[in-house]
Amino acid sequence: MCFDASVCFQLELFLCNFFDLTDFWPLLFSFSLYVILVVATGGYECPMHSVPYQVSLRAGGHYCSGSLISSQWVLSAGQCATSWPKVCLGEHSFDVDEGTEECIYSEKTFLHPDFNIDTMDNSIVLFKLSRPATLNSYVKTVSLPSLCPVANEDCMQSGWGKALSNGTYYPSNLQCRRQPIVDDAICRNLITTVPEVTENMVCAGSVHGDGNDCPADAGGPLVCNNELQGVVSISVDCLNGNPTLYTRVCRYVSWISSIMSSN
Repeated sequence: MCFDASVCFQLELFLCNFFDLTDFWPLLFSFSLYVILVVATGGYECPMHSVPYQVSLRAGGHYCSGSLISSQWVLSAGQCATSWPKVCLGEHSFDVDEGTEECIYSEKTFLHPDFNIDTMDNSIVLFKLSRPATLNSYVKTVSLPSLCPVANEDCMQSGWGKALSNGTYYPSNLQCRRQPIVDDAICRNLITTVPEVTENMVCAGSVHGDGNDCPADAGGPLVCNNELQGVVSISVDCLNGNPTLYTRVCRYVSWISSIMSSN
């Protein structure tokens, strides 16, 4: 089931452009339930190249976002796992060749072993690039968190996707929005359409029903005080004012470091 024709089209491109996805077929069957490219109702276009760690994951076309955490590693959401996505960095507009872009294929995919597509728990994946990215003013890494986020901490969400609440406009330029961290107890009370809000998840956004934006593309970053605190997991009725649900990155720093150091 797809929720939007453009999402279905991206999914078809995604399936047709990969021929060895044996390890990830369970994800593909559930892919359209979670990878809904929506963003920034009430947000704004990011200043050009102000989010240099933002990554576009592509399989025929853009299907997920991610974050560059070292010159050769990208962090994204579990439902974005594929064998060899093209990873594009230094991107702002999909419609303009700005001369700042660099696209590199991933050579290895490391999906968290406890990822559950039904509950979205442990929704996190690492991609190792086939070669290091060239770091410059347009392509930079974002730091992993030293501590977990706290309620009301101000954060930045970014991505490409729907820019109108009626879902009629997909901007080609990167979109941003400020979002505060939501208290865990409030998050659990508000998010009732997923089986459980676990300690591996964190909410950010409005809790007052005042036109909250939907999440950036699945896998996209939530950055607080220059640290990557969230990876977009799922939107839960966000247009009616519910917050966005993220994977809580601080819970996975040891796993991330272990994968990177051993590979």
